[in-house]
Amino acid sequence: MVQQALLIFFLITGMFATGQQKLRVYLDTKQFFAPEVGNYLEVYLQFMGQSVQYLGLENGLQGQIAVKMSIEATNGDSTETIASDAYRLATPFMKDSIVEDFYDVKRFPIRPGKYNLNIVLADLNSTNPPITSKIPIVIDQLGESISFSDIEIAELAYKGDESSPFYKSGLCIIPRLSTFYPAELNTIPVYFELYNTSSLPDSVFGVKQMIINDKGAELPDFTRFTRHDRSTVVPIMRKVDITELTTGKYTLSYTLLSRSMDEIATQSYEFERSNDIDLSTHTENIILDPYFQGSISDDSVTHYLESIIPISKSGEVKNILSTIRTKDLEKQRKHLQAFWALTAPGNSYDTWIKYKQQVQLVERLYGNNFQEGFETDRGRVYLQYGAPTTIVQKENSPNEYPYEIWQYNKIGAFSNKRFVFYNPDLVNNAYRLLHSDMLGELKNPGWPQALSKRNTSSGNVDDPNLFMQNSWGDNSNDLFRQY
Repeated sequence: MVQQALLIFFLITGMFATGQQKLRVYLDTKQFFAPEVGNYLEVYLQFMGQSVQYLGLENGLQGQIAVKMSIEATNGDSTETIASDAYRLATPFMKDSIVEDFYDVKRFPIRPGKYNLNIVLADLNSTNPPITSKIPIVIDQLGESISFSDIEIAELAYKGDESSPFYKSGLCIIPRLSTFYPAELNTIPVYFELYNTSSLPDSVFGVKQMIINDKGAELPDFTRFTRHDRSTVVPIMRKVDITELTTGKYTLSYTLLSRSMDEIATQSYEFERSNDIDLSTHTENIILDPYFQGSISDDSVTHYLESIIPISKSGEVKNILSTIRTKDLEKQRKHLQAFWALTAPGNSYDTWIKYKQQVQLVERLYGNNFQEGFETDRGRVYLQYGAPTTIVQKENSPNEYPYEIWQYNKIGAFSNKRFVFYNPDLVNNAYRLLHSDMLGELKNPGWPQALSKRNTSSGNVDDPNLFMQNSWGDNSNDLFRQY
């Protein structure tokens, strides 16, 4: 069985413009099976936080979305509604005007067959018309033979409890709906289920993972084999490392193998990768430039080589650390010069001098007793993404840890990205990254609760399970549904 991707982007068209922000929503569906339920369909919605209209309430900004879903079976000229749901979805409370995306999921038990999924979405605080769409759905029979579920990609996955609608096999899985992976993302967190392997003659079976390029060729470096015990339902969660996967279109494929290596069932996921930067820096033929090298004293060579780690890819970081371990200053100088020659061809010296000034700046602003400025989270983010557009600072609240929220209007191709730093130790200027909505960065849906842990019972403020168990007020069930 090959997964047919269903990813739809909703946007109220321009002819309905009223001067208000247009609601933007991504939709995707996945199919699973549970022995006690049968086949069921999961419908995912990702609301672009900036596109929702909010009202100011006592606890912050909050929006309201009306959601209506129905599944219809068609028989000739007649249609029959076999499942439906309608509800009001309250957004999470937004803090300090920080508006983030939020999610919703609905599950519908449904027999195999062909259907139409009808969606109506309306921003209750907006005068824009509702979004409506009808989407054809084909439900496969997953319960009668050895088969795969659809492949679900996680934006975030953590151990959770069954009260969350995102709960599945001991995990809360927030879905990633985009199939595009820029250079900032180096892993694909994959979840899928295997059904009816208990019918295999042997007690164990294998799963082969492959990445296939757009020419149909298997990439051997990404092929993996794992062994599993047979069962009625076998859930599998893993991370696929794509750090060294270059730009292109690919298929991530999984094949169930019997003990005798017979192929029994397959499932696949198509994605696109953007990763043009060469990770290897060749230093053997570098001739040291006296002008370039004159800007670096012998006692600071290692310091400045370490300082480029925040702007290096993971493969290059390994090269940098390997060079530093040699304690060979000439080799370190060559590595530093080669890095900037590759990063800024034709303008390497001026680019290096500007970066050196930024390293010195973050040292003054963010360095502390046990970390260089570029080693701190704030220093790393500053060097990697540049100066933020605005900074919200709260240092003296008796009920919250000191924190800063950095807002970037633009980071490359991305807009409206935020970083939340906090200082739970209350000393040493040691702010840590708590949450960001930037791709590839730490995402923590319970960051507002973490800030408030200062005057609450002791606990691990970095444990996302604690955040999801906190009360969100009267609409807690709706908010569990969202994120």
